[in-house]
Amino acid sequence: MTGAQQPAEHSLNIRKPYFDLIASGAKTIEVRVGYPKIRKINAADTLRIICGDESLNTRVTAVREYESFTAMLAAEDPAAIGEPGMSHDELVAAIRDIYPPEKEALGVFALHLALTQAGA
Repeated sequence: MTGAQQPAEHSLNIRKPYFDLIASGAKTIEVRVGYPKIRKINAADTLRIICGDESLNTRVTAVREYESFTAMLAAEDPAAIGEPGMSHDELVAAIRDIYPPEKEALGVFALHLALTQAGA
């Protein structure tokens, strides 16, 4: 097949506090490391965010790759990533609590999301 790639559908499990921030529209950037599954996500794809029995449908508006969490936070809006009021250092600590250095070494991805509709 030639030409533009058709948008794909993906799903990600997410921790409850971050799920709620995405649902409220406060969090528009999801940070992940470069697992093969994450590297397949492209702008215009649909991303279903799942937390237990709840889910949200989002559209990926941009995917940006960085070499580290600090590089990503220098370029992206921290308020769109973490809990309101978190300092830069608190946000780095929260992300590194989820992803240790060997995972960060896979590359850091900032997935820009637009909420499309609530799921079941």
